[in-house]
Amino acid sequence: ADEALAEIARERPHVLVSDIGMPGKDGYALVHEVRGGERGVAHLPAIALTAYATADDVKRASAAGYDAHVAKPVDALTLARTIVGLVGPTEAEPSCDITRPIILADG
Repeated sequence: ADEALAEIARERPHVLVSDIGMPGKDGYALVHEVRGGERGVAHLPAIALTAYATADDVKRASAAGYDAHVAKPVDALTLARTIVGLVGPTEAEPSCDITRPIILADG
C-alpha cells in the first residue's frame, strides 16, 4: 500500500486497482488515504480486486471509497470492462496517453 501511495503521488494514474487483503496496510486503509489526499484534485477511480466477495464485503469496499468491486478469480475482460466503465470511453481510446500507469496494489 505504501508503494502504491508513493507511485500515486509521483505520477497520478488513470485508475487504481487494489487488493483488500494486503499485509501491513490493507486496501481499505489505502483507499482511505487516497481519498483523503483528493482535496482539490480530480477523483481517482478505484477498483477493489479481492477474494472478499460477500454482499457485506461489496458494501464495505464501497463505504471505504472504492468505486467498483471485482471478485477474484477475475477474467481479464471483466476487469477491462470495469476499468473502462470507470474511466470512460475517452480515456480508453487509443489516442489517450497510455504512458500514464495503472497502479496495481497487491501487497
